[in-house]
Amino acid sequence: MSLEITKVTARIGARVSGVDITRPLSSEEAAAIREALNVHKALVFDAGDLDDAGQQAFARHFGDITTAHPTVPAVEGAPNVLPVDSERGRANHWHTDVTFVLNPPQATSLRSITVPPYGGETLIANAAAAYRDLPEPLRRLADTLWAEHTNDYDYAVPDEAIDEEKKAQRAEFTSITYRTAHPVVRVHPLTGERGLFIGGFAQRIVGLSAGESRKVLDLLQAYVTRPENVLRWSWSPNQLVLFDNRITQHYAIDNYDGLPRRLNRVTVAGDIPVGSEGKESYSIEGDASHYTPVTSVAA
Repeated sequence: MSLEITKVTARIGARVSGVDITRPLSSEEAAAIREALNVHKALVFDAGDLDDAGQQAFARHFGDITTAHPTVPAVEGAPNVLPVDSERGRANHWHTDVTFVLNPPQATSLRSITVPPYGGETLIANAAAAYRDLPEPLRRLADTLWAEHTNDYDYAVPDEAIDEEKKAQRAEFTSITYRTAHPVVRVHPLTGERGLFIGGFAQRIVGLSAGESRKVLDLLQAYVTRPENVLRWSWSPNQLVLFDNRITQHYAIDNYDGLPRRLNRVTVAGDIPVGSEGKESYSIEGDASHYTPVTSVAA
């Protein structure tokens, strides 16, 4: 193989060259990319003339793919592709994709379609490095905690501050309410690493009040978003970023003056998270079987 992996930062991110992702991968190439993803958490590829069908074919090398989203419409004619379009809203908050369902995607691919002339970077954070950064007393506490994740979350924007279009987008996003309890510390099924599994959809620590929960979550989240743990990727046209959704968070920076920005997203179906004590996540509200199959930890 001519595949080459070049680190972008010390703790997260690598560029992958020497492989043409517009064609089917060999088993050796797919295995090498999976290993690189385990190590670096986020990988960047030149996508050439990759289209929606090619992006889906690439993602399928790593497992079954989900439909686009539990509540948000897909690209027309491509039910497994989600348009991440600035005209449809901006994900400018730290989150892990779709953690409000029982088995969130194990991996996410983003392909650049329209890139603004400045700004519009994507931040991706290494949640395993964040866990390792915790002082021992905080690590022991985090290992015991569970959090409720929901799509019907506090946007921290008062209703009177949003227009009718934004209200309609919010209503669409919450048209089915999901609530799931996940371990605050998730054990990665392939590497055995522990990572902080929280982010914007985590709204309450099980057993604590809303106010107490927010203080604990904010404290832990501050370790995830330390600059040392974050890759800040500046997009060019025709690139694809693949990141491990089991052990990262990401944030799309709204710093491009409302100019057009469009990425297409395809996600790989995941397993049910498991905490440090071996207990699996459990659903409280909402059936996501139309969105994603449950996969085994082998993927």
